[in-house]
Amino acid sequence: METLEVWNIDTFARSLTRSSDNTVSAYTSDIRQFAQWVSRSGIVDPALVTRDVVRQFVAFLATNRRSKRTISRKVAALRKYFGWLVREQGITVDPTLGVAAPTDQGRLPRVLTGDQLAALISPVEGEKVPAWRNARDSAVIELLYGSGLRVAELCSLDIDSVDVKRLAVTVMGKGSKERRVPVSEPALVSLKTWAALRNEVVDDASMVALFVNSRGKRLAPRDVRRIIDARSISPTHPHALRHTFATHLLDNGADLRAVQELLGHSDVGTTQRYTHVSKERLKSAYEVSHPRA
Repeated sequence: METLEVWNIDTFARSLTRSSDNTVSAYTSDIRQFAQWVSRSGIVDPALVTRDVVRQFVAFLATNRRSKRTISRKVAALRKYFGWLVREQGITVDPTLGVAAPTDQGRLPRVLTGDQLAALISPVEGEKVPAWRNARDSAVIELLYGSGLRVAELCSLDIDSVDVKRLAVTVMGKGSKERRVPVSEPALVSLKTWAALRNEVVDDASMVALFVNSRGKRLAPRDVRRIIDARSISPTHPHALRHTFATHLLDNGADLRAVQELLGHSDVGTTQRYTHVSKERLKSAYEVSHPRA
């Protein structure tokens, strides 16, 4: 570990104020891995790293069957790190300049079918399911789909995050960026139903979390996954609701920049992935429906 001190990785991590905790964790892990890898060749100072060394590292990752997505992220971490060193730590050459990362569009986001959405939105029938649970679960799903929230954003919502009069919800996104997102009428109805039953599971009057579990504690991402699993007719990840939200907006002519703002993406390139989904859906509809397709 002593050989890593000169890399100032912790200081670099603190500079990533606009990045999410997950991104900071991934980037610092990537830089530590790189520093340890080059140390085997006797390089113990980042100022000694050359472009060829970075390219050799990329080749090493590819040889070890790391995915294109993983390699691209590690290269992005190195670019961020060495860019920071040039700006803040006085090194003169950025060895990542000119290093190409493997291109990977990744798998297209999965869009839920009408039947899948209907199943998720419909309450679970049966005497064993308490009314408060159905109300909460419906509100959770309506917000994930109707407002395109990330699961972590939904779990962090407080009671006063919802503006009933303006049909909006204030969420804290990645990098502690706050944004306001519209709330659909069905979501508002579900939220009001849940609000009327919430006290059945909340004993602590000081609990401000909008969504809670059966123990009266703030809902966690794993709780949301259980909610989705309980209603889904096929294996579905909670994030699929966000994918479906974005794709349906673009399918119906929404402006790309507007969708970017609603999703809280810092880079429009991330949002553009959904345009590919929309094009594929339009192509499929054409091939199925047009007599000369």
